[in-house]
Amino acid sequence: MEIIRYAELKPTPLPGNAGTSHRVASADGWSITLNELRKTMDLATGSERLVTVVDGELLLLTLDGQDHPLEKNRAFRIPAAATAQGSLPTGDIRFLSVATDASFRGYTSIIEISKRRAHPVFAGQFAVLLQGQASVTAGGEEPTEETGAEALNRWDAVVGSDTASPEILGRGFLAVVSIDAVNS
Repeated sequence: MEIIRYAELKPTPLPGNAGTSHRVASADGWSITLNELRKTMDLATGSERLVTVVDGELLLLTLDGQDHPLEKNRAFRIPAAATAQGSLPTGDIRFLSVATDASFRGYTSIIEISKRRAHPVFAGQFAVLLQGQASVTAGGEEPTEETGAEALNRWDAVVGSDTASPEILGRGFLAVVSIDAVNS
């Protein structure tokens, strides 16, 4: 079971000192970042981006000259060839970005978690704790002192697996990011 601790991620300044970016995970063809935006900036293009505001109220995205207000927890796809600019009419925000090249497609779902029913995280998925309190165990195992549940902090990510898929229990909300290969 792999947990990516947000507190251990190195922040990278965004262009124009508009905020910071924390790379959650990446591989050839895709990346997942959590970004804190404090002022208007051009959003990088060249790859398709799926943008989801996860903290704050509103990101006003201007895409090829047309405005798109992005509210919290609603994913919006930016085509690779688009010119995009993000502004902050209601203050600072944090957004989750899934960038993919043509060989991958990213998806983001915001789900409510429960203390009664564990949410599994499968291979090709990452689950980011957005709000609340949660813990994770290796799937199919009863927690023991040696293999006990590990507490998650806000913004921590759990890497999915098809063998002993991690299971998350708690109260709050997760962003579940899926990265799928595109068949040519």
